[in-house]
Formats: sequence, C-alpha cells, structure tokens
Amino acid sequence: MIRGDELVNVLAKVESFVPADKAKDIEIKINQICIDLSSWSGNRNIQPYLQMIKAALEYHKLLSFEYIAHHGNKTVRTVEPYQLVLKSSHWYFYGYCYNRSDYRLFRLSRMSDLQIKQETFAARHYQKPILDFEEIIETMQTDIKIRIHKSVLDRVLEFCSYDHFSPDGDEHYIVNFPFIENEYYYDILLSFGDKCECLEPPHIRAKLKQKIYDIAAIYSN
Repeated sequence: MIRGDELVNVLAKVESFVPADKAKDIEIKINQICIDLSSWSGNRNIQPYLQMIKAALEYHKLLSFEYIAHHGNKTVRTVEPYQLVLKSSHWYFYGYCYNRSDYRLFRLSRMSDLQIKQETFAARHYQKPILDFEEIIETMQTDIKIRIHKSVLDRVLEFCSYDHFSPDGDEHYIVNFPFIENEYYYDILLSFGDKCECLEPPHIRAKLKQKIYDIAAIYSN
C-alpha cells in the first residue's frame, strides 16, 4: 500500500522527467481523476493490516492470523505472503498456506489477530491467483424476474446494467436479475427489504418467503 508521503515522492520523480511545456497539460489531466482507496466506514483493521502485510512481503516474513471462512468456520493460519490484491473494492492477500499445503487468497476483512512471525521463508516460484471468474459465473447464473421500487434502483445497478430494467408504472421497475442459487445471492435480494419482490421462478420466490418467515420468527420471540 503506497502511503501519502511515498506517493508525493513518486510523483515528484515523475514530474522531473516531464518537459516544462507539457507540465501544465499533465497537471490538468491528473486533477481530473481522484483515486481514494480508503473505505467510507467499516473494518478498522484493514489499513494497519495492509502495512503489516507489506512489511512481511518486503522481508519474506511468515504471517499468522485467525481466519473466518464460509459459514463462519474459524481457523488459525500460517502463510507465506506473496501478493496484495485489490479486487472489487476489497483487499486480499495471496500466499502459500501451511495449513492447507496450497496457495490461497485471503480477504483482509475476514482476518483477525494478524502477526508477523520472526521466521523468514525462501520465496517460491508461484502462479499468480486467478481473479477473473466472469466466464465461470456466467455459466452458473440464471436470470430471475424481480420487481423493485425506484428507491433501490441505484443499489440494484451494482449487480446488472440498466438494459435489464423495464418501467412498471411511475414508481417501480421489472428487472431481469442475474442470480446464482446460493446464500450470498439470496442475501442480496433480502437486503433490498420491502422494496423488492421476486416474481419468478416460483421455487426461488418460495425459498425467499421461507427465509422471511424464519427471520420474523426470531423477532416474534
């Protein structure tokens, strides 16, 4: 992770190579784009963990941490770190996990109690992680039909483009929503609350209905 002072030094070095007659044009172009990778809110460990992983990468130090995987399973890992990854606004690091005897991609927000070990390791020749799953996901996805209120239009647009939308009166849209039948996608639909209704297929609508009953039962007690 590049700190602010590091970024200033890098830009100063680059600027020294820019011809004087081009400097103003380049400054205008730079000021047209602002990149800020810090989150609006959330896990406060992300920034210090980035610095720790960066140090471990530089000095080939082992990392140990607790990791919460799918379904809340918690394990303690020891890992050789090889790469920091920013994917879809989330930070990950890629490394060789001693517990699994294989390479793994770890999401920083799911880590706790991160520690840099004293032990060093000899860097391996590793294959970079596969980060583009678009073709695989497309084979798993199916379009379902949902009806949404316009107040959640901006949020639904995070998951599909506007050509999936058809107006339904003045306040609503019918959306062909790309869906995979797993807990993550059901949670997405439920996150829209009463501003979203699954119209079809019937079995997904029925499962959403059951999930809503289960949530209601928790609060009825």
